[in-house]
Amino acid sequence: MAGVNHTPVSAAASEAVSGRKRNVTIAGMDSSPGSIEDADDNDAREDRRRQPVKRACNECRQQKLRCDVIQDPWSDCSRCRRLKLDCKIESNFKRVGKRSRNAEMEREIIELRKQIASSGPGVPQQQQQQQQPVDTPKQDSNQVSPAVYQTPSAMSADQYMGSQEAVASLLDLRSGFDGSNYMRNGGAQVKRIEDVMVVPEKVIELFNLFFTYYHPFLPFLDRKQPPEEYYNISPLLFWTIISVGARRYQSDSTLLNSLAGPVTRLVWSTLADIPQSYHVVKALCLLCSWPFPTSSTSTDPTFMLCGMMVQVAMQLGLHRPSHSQDFSKFRVELIEDELKDKVRTWAICNIVAQRVSTGYGQPPSTLYDWTLSSSDSLDPNLKLPGDIKPRLEIEKFCDKITRALYTNRRDPVGLTGDQERFAMISFLSRDFDELEEQFKAQNDCITDLYLHASNLHLHLSAFFDDPNAKDYRERVLSLYVATTSFLEVAMNLETEVGPVLSYTPYYIYQMMVAAGCTLLKLCKGFFAAHIDMEYTKHLFNRTIWAIRGVSVSSNDLPERLAEVLAQMWRLGGAPQRSSTHTDVDDSLRLKVRCRMSMSLLFDSVWRWREDARTKGRNIEAYLKNPTNPDSTADSSAASSVGPIRTASSTPGISGGDPSLAPAPMLSQASLGVQGSTNGVSGLPSGFMEPNYEVFDPLNWLLDGLVDLPYSYSTMGGMESQGIA
Repeated sequence: MAGVNHTPVSAAASEAVSGRKRNVTIAGMDSSPGSIEDADDNDAREDRRRQPVKRACNECRQQKLRCDVIQDPWSDCSRCRRLKLDCKIESNFKRVGKRSRNAEMEREIIELRKQIASSGPGVPQQQQQQQQPVDTPKQDSNQVSPAVYQTPSAMSADQYMGSQEAVASLLDLRSGFDGSNYMRNGGAQVKRIEDVMVVPEKVIELFNLFFTYYHPFLPFLDRKQPPEEYYNISPLLFWTIISVGARRYQSDSTLLNSLAGPVTRLVWSTLADIPQSYHVVKALCLLCSWPFPTSSTSTDPTFMLCGMMVQVAMQLGLHRPSHSQDFSKFRVELIEDELKDKVRTWAICNIVAQRVSTGYGQPPSTLYDWTLSSSDSLDPNLKLPGDIKPRLEIEKFCDKITRALYTNRRDPVGLTGDQERFAMISFLSRDFDELEEQFKAQNDCITDLYLHASNLHLHLSAFFDDPNAKDYRERVLSLYVATTSFLEVAMNLETEVGPVLSYTPYYIYQMMVAAGCTLLKLCKGFFAAHIDMEYTKHLFNRTIWAIRGVSVSSNDLPERLAEVLAQMWRLGGAPQRSSTHTDVDDSLRLKVRCRMSMSLLFDSVWRWREDARTKGRNIEAYLKNPTNPDSTADSSAASSVGPIRTASSTPGISGGDPSLAPAPMLSQASLGVQGSTNGVSGLPSGFMEPNYEVFDPLNWLLDGLVDLPYSYSTMGGMESQGIA
């Protein structure tokens, strides 16, 4: 048995030995066929065989390139010699991905920034000793870095020495901004979005502007929270606050336009990244209330963003804040502060959605559910703050108006019947009186402004009434009273920080334009015999100047529509106060009827555009010299507003009107107050802008060409397919 078993064992051992010899031969090592190494040598060879042979250097392996390195005797590869790289082969070398490498470079840059900040200014020490005395005080950062944002710029070669020169190169390549500006700001974190950078001092200043002038109109954010925390929880919310604060930023009037493109792209990229944080809903609330300026309503994405805002909020379960677990696959622990924040955000989301739908003449996408209708005594965490709840009640009232008057399923345009509409308006007027009495004790001018806007929204339905109805005059008179009351409240709006009409949300501007169109239509028809014409003319003129003051960029919609209103007043001729012209007619009826209470605005612009085309006029020529509606001359030059008024006078009115906003982008104007330099007052945006391109008649017909050479949004004319 022993002999039988010995033969296969010997054969296997012989085969293994021969296999090892073949492997040794293949590896290129000379060995005698008959030599047999001891056990230690065999183990060492086995370890070497298990390790792959390094045939390329580290640098070529990193780039996955063919390498011609020679190992014995050693000779660097041609690539390393050409690029002066350290050519070597390491057994433990592993390729590093680009993303990991970039992340490591970012960490290295941050560490280098800290070292630079601790070492002092980035000027060589020898130059410091030669140029500055030892006791020179440190210059204020606000004075040495006046620019709010910087675009990538080159560095001078002699700015740094030695290792600091390499650091400067890293800063320039990776961060895309001038390292000297970073050095002057003491190494603080500079916020950047694409090519726009904002230094920390300006971030704080813009946040203060936002919370001082804009936040009171939409009070749901925490002012005590520092900007860095806003950036950490949501970069989109941070940059939206910066953009709103930059709307009237006197230190840099170009910052708003510079942020428009990057922030808009950030909005869409954030919405494409699913799931979102509920802080994104906050950013969309601000962006729908203060959108970036545009010269064409066809390019305005506000209504679309508003719908996405509501849908994202519901997808995250903000309408059921106490049952967030049902909308998340992860375990959710309810925290009282976060629960209160979600309830506030859901309330503001509905408030903004209601205002957007009212201002754009569209059906609302709001959801006034149990969360916003429950009693405060049920859960203290669901209780809304005192400055949000009244405004929510006002928007619920606006929703009631829309659903009662404009959602008739039996009518092609959604209007309720005449008799039913009269009865509904009577009941809704009583509801308004109750709200007015309820909020009177609060003495909040902003809430009062929104309340009067809802009353105007109610009575604008008079333009759909039948002129033969017996109560037609009373309905038109109620509309006139609601219009004048709203305009007076708006133009006298003043808080503890001063006149704030120019900081109001877009919704107030839309209602002001609708009010201006109402005065225009009433003064040109039979109803002119029943009103104080001089007062109405003055109020209309003040309205035009107030709308011009709301403009934040040359050639934006407020400036254009204010000019349209002024031209419509002049083109329609002076109103006639004749006793024979008191009979009721159908001059107040509308052709555009599908935009709810805003139908008047769209109808007025449609009529003006048709009249302007037939008479060969264009708005671009008039924007150079804004039209004075008091003028009856035919020429644009004669009707333009000249720079002769002092700051103490309002066009068309005797005496001063401090509520009118300053002209945007005028350096001498202070925030919220009209400035005066050498007797010349702040004029409407666009009047003192000399850089106007030659009017292109093709652009009047073709809206949306983004490559035409106009200064801001490059859209030169009102849209040819309607302003919707």
